[in-house]
Amino acid sequence: MENGCFTALITPFTDTGELNQNGLNQLIEFQIQNHITGILVTGTTGESPTLKWEEHNLVIDLAAKQVKGRCRIIAGTGSNNTDEAVTAGGHAAGQGVDALLMVDPYYNGPSSMEIRREYYEAVAGKYPDMEIIPYIIPGRTGAQMLPPDLALLAQSCPNVRSVKEATGNLENMKLTRKYCGPDFQIFSGDDALVFDIMTDPDIRACGAISVMSNIVPGFMTQLVSAVNQGDLDDARRLQDMLKPILDLVVVTTTEETPFGPVVCRARNPLPLKTMMRLLGMPSGPCRQPLGKMTRQGLDRIVTTLQQLHSDHPELFTPISNVFGIDIHDRLHNPVHQKNLWYGYAV
Repeated sequence: MENGCFTALITPFTDTGELNQNGLNQLIEFQIQNHITGILVTGTTGESPTLKWEEHNLVIDLAAKQVKGRCRIIAGTGSNNTDEAVTAGGHAAGQGVDALLMVDPYYNGPSSMEIRREYYEAVAGKYPDMEIIPYIIPGRTGAQMLPPDLALLAQSCPNVRSVKEATGNLENMKLTRKYCGPDFQIFSGDDALVFDIMTDPDIRACGAISVMSNIVPGFMTQLVSAVNQGDLDDARRLQDMLKPILDLVVVTTTEETPFGPVVCRARNPLPLKTMMRLLGMPSGPCRQPLGKMTRQGLDRIVTTLQQLHSDHPELFTPISNVFGIDIHDRLHNPVHQKNLWYGYAV
């Protein structure tokens, strides 16, 4: 896979929860116009767990047709059922995608060796001409293929040449580099860590599969390109500018209930889609069981985006230009916050 920044694209829904095909088209055009390296559809950010398989395949079909020859496209086809992953991978391969992203099989609890032998090798062997990108995120899956098994997988399956690393564990990433060798590609799956793991000499990530590039694709692409080109001064400038929004991938608040305080952790894609709805981009709500932000969480988002717009208005200029949006109005008029939050105990 090409070094660079890939957007883990949201799946836009209508207010009634149906797939918004026109919105998907607009979001893809926005990404391409802002020079993104590639687009990942039907990943976690795309709410793949709540897509019906017919919708899942349709999103891949539509995106592959629109993107073809304009940027790279990756399809998320992982499952906790190997046969299902084989079927999904075959459909995506038939649409001409560049790679398949496969998350470690969740909930079943397979060992690292089982994940390698009974899951990744099964799919990689079935489609030897299709690049397979393992996606390591134990915080969501409850399982993890470890670096030794990843290295064995890369040896046995030449079409496994990269990994999306979202463990948040730098030591794990260092082992991946040590065991998989200097040419193996490590893509950051944590926006807040992109700069750190790309510049760490023991990790040397080659790019990112990013969440916040849904909103700032051009600037995330510039950040990744600056590091890859060795321009660390410009990369640090971009990192400092983007840090407030990168830190909003997860929004954690402490909420008071009649039974005492409760920590509420709004995880991707809820904060992202809340921001996109606030800004007026095609998004729609998340599908249940994801819901809405708490008032505290929304306030943090609004305050951060207002400050960013004041300090660096250029970040939002592409959104304004492509979607015809008055960013100041969207961020300062309370009417646009309607239905974006609920109180914890309601």
